Amino acid sequence: MHRIALTAHRTTMLYEAAIAAEIFGVDRSDLSPSGDWYDFVVCTPDAAPSPWFPAARSTGFAALAEADTVVVPSTTDPGAEPDPHLLAALRAAHDGGVRIASLCTGAFVLAAAGLLDGRPAATHWMHADDLARRYPRIDVRADVLYIDDGDVLTSAGKTAALDLCLHVVRRDFGAAAANGLARRLVVPAHRPGGQAQFIAPPAVPRAAGGIAPALEWARRRLDQPLTVQDLAREAGLSSRQLARRMRAELRVAPLTWLQQQRIARAQELLERTDASVEQIAVRCGMGTATTLRRHFHAAVGVSPTAYRATFRP
Repeated sequence: MHRIALTAHRTTMLYEAAIAAEIFGVDRSDLSPSGDWYDFVVCTPDAAPSPWFPAARSTGFAALAEADTVVVPSTTDPGAEPDPHLLAALRAAHDGGVRIASLCTGAFVLAAAGLLDGRPAATHWMHADDLARRYPRIDVRADVLYIDDGDVLTSAGKTAALDLCLHVVRRDFGAAAANGLARRLVVPAHRPGGQAQFIAPPAVPRAAGGIAPALEWARRRLDQPLTVQDLAREAGLSSRQLARRMRAELRVAPLTWLQQQRIARAQELLERTDASVEQIAVRCGMGTATTLRRHFHAAVGVSPTAYRATFRP
């Protein structure tokens, strides 16, 4: 039976730890093609039972080397130096061939152990810059949900931990088991790791006057082939004047703003309607499904069809 060891270090956050316990610590052998599930154990600094998971079998950090997979949840203080005993145990486990996974800011613990050097890694987008600054040898990816680098896996923040845990189930027991578990949890069956963590909403002017009426005019006509010249004309400005105003007020170029608005409209239609990708392409001004797919994937990290699937568990 595959043993999963959850590290309950001193700064562990409950949310991601609870996700791992729910996925791996509850017997769901009826979903497994082999008829078994995970042997779940919680590893604490003193081997005492975790107050969060009192019913789970507990042991010390040294037992990480005996696991098949180690899960390191998020930490409340990414800037703090992790427990040196935990770091040593993680290194020993990894050297022994144990698969290691971190959830959210748990990546900082793996980084401190040296397990992410020379690898791509994900963490919560709010902490990605800090991780890259402190550990320049890591290829920090701030725009993905999770990364499977074989023997080391990392997830982005919060609920992306659930995506990674379901991905682990998919690797271990197959898609049918992972999809069945997702249905029981009432969550999307699969969100690809490359999907963007966070898409900033298109910028809006700070004041109601100025260029705001022209931008609102454009938003009502996204199904039309608008150009920067059209937008400038509506604002009563030259194209250069419009570009200067938009960079000063919105920190974005006019064409980029238009593209962001079209992508945002496509997201809204994919989430809330049953319109086909071809119909959505027309309604958001992309023209063809091919053009929409190309620009949507570049902005969001997944295809329109995959994006829609996350809203249809």
